[in-house]
Amino acid sequence: MVITDPADIDWLASETGQHYLQLAAASPAPTTARREALRRAMGAERLQLVLEQLALRPRARRKFARAEQMYFTRKLLEQSTDESIARYKSARFPRDVCVADLCVGLGGDLLGLGERGPVVAVDLDPLAIRLARANCRACGLTQVDFVLADAATFPVDACVAWHIDPDRREQGRRSAQPDCGQPGPDVLQQLIARQSSASIKLAPAAIAPPSWQTEAELEWIGTRRECRQQVAWFGTLARQPGLHCAAVIDNRGHVATLCGSPDSEIPLADSLQPYVYEPHASVLAAHLTQELAGKYGLAAVAPGIAYLTGTQRIDSALVAGFAVLDVLPLDRKRLRAWLRTRRIGRLEIKVRGALVDPQALRQQLHVSGDGAVTLLIMGTPQRVSVIAADRLEAAARS
Repeated sequence: MVITDPADIDWLASETGQHYLQLAAASPAPTTARREALRRAMGAERLQLVLEQLALRPRARRKFARAEQMYFTRKLLEQSTDESIARYKSARFPRDVCVADLCVGLGGDLLGLGERGPVVAVDLDPLAIRLARANCRACGLTQVDFVLADAATFPVDACVAWHIDPDRREQGRRSAQPDCGQPGPDVLQQLIARQSSASIKLAPAAIAPPSWQTEAELEWIGTRRECRQQVAWFGTLARQPGLHCAAVIDNRGHVATLCGSPDSEIPLADSLQPYVYEPHASVLAAHLTQELAGKYGLAAVAPGIAYLTGTQRIDSALVAGFAVLDVLPLDRKRLRAWLRTRRIGRLEIKVRGALVDPQALRQQLHVSGDGAVTLLIMGTPQRVSVIAADRLEAAARS
């Protein structure tokens, strides 16, 4: 069931709704008789509301520590900012002064901003406003005012800074480009003219307007091995205007950052070193592989391949690290023999620059045993190499 009536959120957040949510949660797989009893008690439509929340909350746990007390719709959950990212972003905003969160959605970024001080939450969708209000209450935030209004006309100059997450769905389909968002770049530029201290959330693959490339600091933020969003920071919120930055938040909340100019030349290694590193997706999205190589004394394994090699172990969320065990040709028979000798039963396969289907290769290798290894497959259609390696476990993050 898709929630469309804001009153449904009010009911779910009421004492009655809370009672039925707890009652239904006590039977994760209710029998037909149990489901019928719940339907008689609250009605078929409200039972569907309850069941929908109970289905969405487990998905939301990856983003929100307090998901069991929060409320969601499928669309707004998909669009929402992870709690750890929201907290990281909010640290740039001044504390204990009023800021605005425009196009608030269910309140992902709002929760982070609300922890640092007063916020005005703005959205044109009554359902989003009700969701965000209910989630703020569930998380104990009290310094948030809610305004049902069009972000395009909101007086941002009344606040010391503002954040916005434009709706990137046009006619029901998601788009990465700013021109397809609402509000669009022209309106956003008008808002920036009124109050220059701004934070604009973009899709990781979005290409910022040319003027933003010099006026703003563009930052790509990632968690859980993925780049989650791009942020354009303006005014006093921009620490390094004109530069690209990457920030990676690990599962303990520690943040590793990297800033520089994009797309410089990456030195090529003379030979493979004891360690191979894969830059995090946020580093790749920010085009900062060369900056990463310079910071840690690394070089490219091969031209055009996003693997770096070096002599020292690096413990940073900016990279995934691998200790090299062997280098082999892409020969199924030889690979099977190598894996069989070492009793490899758990196999991770990563491919860059080669026409290799990892799933098909896995089936052809017939692995079995207690050991684990990663195969880094790279090259061109004419020449493919396989690096057998141990994935390095995360240590103290730098």
